[in-house]
Amino acid sequence: MTTSKESETRTPVPNEWPLRFEKHSFSAHCYDTIGCKVLYATEYLVMDDEDKVRPSSASIGENYRNGWSGGYLGIRNFPGPAVVTWKSKDGALHNASINIAEIFKDQKILHNVKEEDIPEGASITSPEIILEVNNRTVNVYMKAYITLKEPRIPGNQHSTHANELILAHSQTF
Repeated sequence: MTTSKESETRTPVPNEWPLRFEKHSFSAHCYDTIGCKVLYATEYLVMDDEDKVRPSSASIGENYRNGWSGGYLGIRNFPGPAVVTWKSKDGALHNASINIAEIFKDQKILHNVKEEDIPEGASITSPEIILEVNNRTVNVYMKAYITLKEPRIPGNQHSTHANELILAHSQTF
C-alpha cells in the first residue's frame, strides 16, 4: 500500500447527508491489455513493460472484481486526471486522460444505503476510487465502507456494513 504525501491514511468524514468526501484512495487494474500504464497523483499504479500481456477478465471468472480496494491512500481531491496508455488485444494503441475530478465533481460518496440505515454519528471513511482498463473500455468505480444499524444478513454480525463497487464512469475507445 502506498500513502500520498499529503495525508497518512483514511480519515472519517462527517455523517451528514448526502455523504461527501475530501480524500480518497485509488487503484487501477488492467485486463486484456498489452503494456498497460496508469499514472495518477504522481504515482504509477500500473506500469507494465511494453510487451506484457494481461489476461482477460473472463479467464479469471465473473467475480474478478471481488477484493478490489484502493491501495494508494489519502489522496486529497483531486490531483489531476489519470493518464492511461495501453494496447487493446487487437494491438491498437490507446492514450486516455480520465478526469477523475469531473467524474466526482460533486464529491458525493456513491452508495446504495438509505440515510435511515446509517447509525447516528457513524464514521464514514474516505471512499476508494478504482480504475479498470479492460481491452478497449475504461471503467471508474467507487467503493465506500458504510456502517449499518442492522446486519444485511439477519443474525450475521459480520454483515453490518455496505462496501459495494459502484460504476461511476465508462468509456470505450
